[in-house]
Amino acid sequence: MVNCIHKFGGSSLSSSDRYQSVAKIIITHTQPGDCVVVSAAGKTTDTLVLLWQSYQKEDTQAVADILLQLNNHQSDLIEQLLEADLKRIALKTLSIELSYIAELTQAEQLKEAALLAHGELWSARLLATYLQQLNIEACAQDARTLFTLSDGELMHAENVQQCGQLILPNKINVVTGFIAADIKGETVTLGRNGSDYSATLLANYCNAKQVCIWTDTQGVFSTDPRKVQKAIKYGKICRGQANLLARLGNPVLHAKTLSPLKNTNIKLAVRSSFDVQASPTHIVKEGLAKKKRFITTLQNVDLLMVEGLSEGEVASVSQLIQHSLHHFNHNGEVYLVVPAAQTYLVINYFAGRANISESNLNGCAIVAPEQDVNILSLQALDLLKLHSIKPRFVHQDTEYALLLTDQFIDSDIQSALHDKLINKGQEIAIIVAGLGNVGDAFIKQLSAQFERLSDDFSIKLVALVRSQEMLFNPSGVNPQTWKKQWQLEAKKYQSSDLLNAISELDYERKVVIDITASEQFSQLYTGFVQSDCHLISANKYAGTAPTLWYQTLRNNLAERNLHWRYNTSVGAGLPINFALADLQNSGDKITRIEGVFSGTLSWLCSKYDGSTAFSELVLEAQKMGFTEPDPREDLSGRDMQRKLLILARELGVELELELDDISLSALMPDELTLGNWDDFLNKKAQLDAFIEEHAAAAKVKNSVLRYTGLLEITNDKVIAKVGIAYVPNGNALVNLTPGDNIFVINSKWYNDNALVIQGPGAGREVTAAGIHSDLYWLVQNLK
Repeated sequence: MVNCIHKFGGSSLSSSDRYQSVAKIIITHTQPGDCVVVSAAGKTTDTLVLLWQSYQKEDTQAVADILLQLNNHQSDLIEQLLEADLKRIALKTLSIELSYIAELTQAEQLKEAALLAHGELWSARLLATYLQQLNIEACAQDARTLFTLSDGELMHAENVQQCGQLILPNKINVVTGFIAADIKGETVTLGRNGSDYSATLLANYCNAKQVCIWTDTQGVFSTDPRKVQKAIKYGKICRGQANLLARLGNPVLHAKTLSPLKNTNIKLAVRSSFDVQASPTHIVKEGLAKKKRFITTLQNVDLLMVEGLSEGEVASVSQLIQHSLHHFNHNGEVYLVVPAAQTYLVINYFAGRANISESNLNGCAIVAPEQDVNILSLQALDLLKLHSIKPRFVHQDTEYALLLTDQFIDSDIQSALHDKLINKGQEIAIIVAGLGNVGDAFIKQLSAQFERLSDDFSIKLVALVRSQEMLFNPSGVNPQTWKKQWQLEAKKYQSSDLLNAISELDYERKVVIDITASEQFSQLYTGFVQSDCHLISANKYAGTAPTLWYQTLRNNLAERNLHWRYNTSVGAGLPINFALADLQNSGDKITRIEGVFSGTLSWLCSKYDGSTAFSELVLEAQKMGFTEPDPREDLSGRDMQRKLLILARELGVELELELDDISLSALMPDELTLGNWDDFLNKKAQLDAFIEEHAAAAKVKNSVLRYTGLLEITNDKVIAKVGIAYVPNGNALVNLTPGDNIFVINSKWYNDNALVIQGPGAGREVTAAGIHSDLYWLVQNLK
């Protein structure tokens, strides 16, 4: 059974390096029985067309020159890709074929379709042979044995039978695109983008599961990404909109490419053969993707009025001129949008039933959900007016608006239209993990945040996640009534369930907000990034993961142009990460950071004056909820150790620094780490003695006892440590408000007089506000 039909266009096969890249894709993404449909390499078809035109003009010298050009190009590919006997056989076969073409031209027996077919034949044969050289079971298939037409119509039943007999289940079948045969065995071509059409036809005839069109772009965009820098690549597009875009001039997919997939479950994806890691665009059945917004431009077209136009005639004329055509009813008349260069052919076809209504037009079409079309059309007209462009013809339908003008829509105007019409229509899906105190406060603040950001994006909370349960609703969860919805709809889940649900979300942007303290959940970040999610973390585990994992995550985020914000992982709501980034971006160099990064340990050390046993303060903090359930987690200093590593990585410290490379001494004797909490309570006198001893030593030095983190960076050395410190009186760390965090920063510019950032280092409201600050920053940067 055929699993997948892969199609590679001419740009994907334009050089020997590209052939090698395609072979790697085939090895990775195919299985025996799959088919690979190929176009002619590079500009080969254009060269063959030029040869045909020279032949018609009886320009024998031009024919000879072009044959030599074809020989040189194909020979170079063979020389660079094949070896030994495979090379000799391929060169000999090419020489025989080119000699035969020359004989036909001299005998005036050359036929256009048979001539043009050579481009695909050469590509299929060379790629199959190269795969064989790599010990891949592959064979070349001539599509003229698979696809038969009678009077221009495909003979579907016969073609299904032929494909079933000839497609080999144990090999990679490399099939020629673009060509077929009639019932007499004569070559016919399938027209512009015929290789894409060949791929979807083959998928239909072979009952394949999916088709993958490999191109030189990463997928289908909101507009031409070569002209508009902020063009949005869509993950999913419904077939109806893809068909409409093709008729209106979008070059990625041809309208007829989609027709063989109608009423089937065959999946279609468009992806880049030049950037294999980039996620594809999936063209899906109606109802499986929301309608998107697009701008596509038209250049040098004519508008024809046609009497009695039928759907069948549109298809026939499209075949005649090798171009998708769009027709519509406007004020009771039927119009056809035709490339100006083909107008004469089209008028002749209709034999007196077609007249030019408007000529030499440019313009654009806006494709959008039905409820958006009217307002977008009005906004586009206003913007064009600002640029002194007045449309000559405007047509509005349920799913699009057509604005035809005298002036060419250049990239600047196209970008302005895109900013005004498309970016405003983007939606952001938010997934929140962690529904404890901070998570609850964060969600309570969401409605107000959505209102603040509504001018730029529509933002929806689509999922809430706890350790074992998940509430997932792609249409949105109400932040004000989520608890009731949770009780009714939350379900147990596995990590794979969450990742699959996120990958299926049909939103332009996705953000995972991690407010858990779970190392296991942080390990899902790589999966989130694969689904093109931005990340916001209050969780410290990912930021302190092993260097290789951390750096790989960072690289993957950068490759996909995704953001990761984690300001609240250190200092709760304090803007420490923002401050460090701003200093570095302005040219400063951080040399030292010292501070107290734990609200719990700040409270304990600031409260302790010897009048109350330290262990009693620990128990008091535990009752107030300041500590972890087992306060030894706080006293271990491990939390501050993680925060110091995050700060070091934020500064780009090149240490290959792992968590355990940061020196750590706990705020308790080592022996108290053993056993359970009851064991600790039985030995709490040891903690009190330990603290009294350190407090006395500090007092002798005219200092006070604090628990600090220190990162010191010099030219040849980095010091990173967390532990007990004796802080001299007068130091900023001494008069610390209990529970506050403090960061004392020295740099090239803040050398003698340090920059001090101080404030609450814990608390549900301030931490939630810090996460909202990250969310606001992220949305502003997505605009």
